[in-house]
Amino acid sequence: MSDNAPLRVLLADDQQLVRSGFRLMLSIERDIDVVGEAANGAEAAELAAQLRPDVVLMDVQMPVLDGIEATRRIVAADAAKVLILTTFDRDDYVFDALAAGASGFLLKNADPDQLVEAVRAVGHGHALLAPEVTKRVIARMTGSAQPGPRQEPPELARLTEREREVLILMGEGLSNAEIAARLILGEATVKTHVSNCLAKLHVRDRVQAVVLAHKAGLIRAGE
Repeated sequence: MSDNAPLRVLLADDQQLVRSGFRLMLSIERDIDVVGEAANGAEAAELAAQLRPDVVLMDVQMPVLDGIEATRRIVAADAAKVLILTTFDRDDYVFDALAAGASGFLLKNADPDQLVEAVRAVGHGHALLAPEVTKRVIARMTGSAQPGPRQEPPELARLTEREREVLILMGEGLSNAEIAARLILGEATVKTHVSNCLAKLHVRDRVQAVVLAHKAGLIRAGE
């Protein structure tokens, strides 16, 4: 995808009315193009392979094949990035979606502007979690860590002091804009720091980066 090309989005939801609503919200954006619709997970996986969209907006509970398994197939085929969108604020959906390779997770009660920005974020290669579930994800994923002092992995030593600050604020669930406001930096500068963190830590997305920092004790549970 070139920088000027619109993001190509595939909608996957078993309810026609829901798909129509998403299409209406997204189609008014000049940088987003809805290229197809799927009524179940199997159809979503097939259309993703055919159309090669940038983002699949994926429901979880669908007939024939659920959204989690459809996500796993799409990501395994490197056909598209997947943004999970569901009415169910359930831990197992979040963890299963992340394990399947989803790049984002958003609840259906999100504002239209949040939905649009989520599609853009995932389409441009950024992982995204709804703020209300970020801390719970981290707590669950680090819950098995043993208490007491932990050895800091060598990857963290590669971070600059500013990058460590950014990583800690990422652990609080702050967006790039919120981190920029907290540190009095430009949002583009924060984006660069986040990218540097991911590269130096050898992780796929910001969620994995924060989990690594939690396990190392850089970020304490409850902070």
